[in-house]
Amino acid sequence: MHIVEVSIVLPAYNEAKRIEETVERTAAALREIASSFEIIIAEDGSIDGTDKICESLARKYNFVMHLHSEKRQGRGRALNRAFKESKGEILGYIDVDLATDMNHLKELIQSIRDGYDFATGSRMLPESNVKRPLKRGFASKGFNYLTRLMLGSKLYDHQCGFKSFRRETMFALMDEIKDTHWFWDTELFVRAQRAGYRVKEFPVVWKHGGTTKVNLVKDVFGMGSQIFRLWYEFLWD
Repeated sequence: MHIVEVSIVLPAYNEAKRIEETVERTAAALREIASSFEIIIAEDGSIDGTDKICESLARKYNFVMHLHSEKRQGRGRALNRAFKESKGEILGYIDVDLATDMNHLKELIQSIRDGYDFATGSRMLPESNVKRPLKRGFASKGFNYLTRLMLGSKLYDHQCGFKSFRRETMFALMDEIKDTHWFWDTELFVRAQRAGYRVKEFPVVWKHGGTTKVNLVKDVFGMGSQIFRLWYEFLWD
């Protein structure tokens, strides 16, 4: 039996400077739109004191859960663990930098209430309002183009850190996902479409949050290899 309506996960690695403000702003937004909620901080092997701040937040607020990992697991593993600990019927995660305008949180949650199984904000739709460095925009467009071309996805943006899911359908797919890091959510949404679930992509206002944990060369090549891995798997289905 689920205890809350909405569970929002904040994946956090070395976020000491902004995790407290992010929790406060997320909670304020959720109070306006959810009958009940929890915020789960999936804190992934931080070495800058983020863990201590998260422990303090969990003691201060009964709606905050802190999941700590001594060693970095990768974003995918951290999210997977957090969702399995969650109590909500509607699940979601948002990036700690709050790059996506929080005014969109209502649509993110309402999409699942309205019958969608999965929903994601998108920086790539014509109506989206995006401010980001040119080289990162170029790399993202290339990645998304390859994902659409090779994996048959209908989405234009697979990597926006602003996603929601119906619990039942999320859990039906979660154990099929093989990636443990940045490609995790792309693989989830590609598998969701192949399985015939209802997926919504909607435009957002998005502003680059400053520092990023993505290594432009290493991680982009890594995600590219994951596209080929998944393509090869589907080839034999």
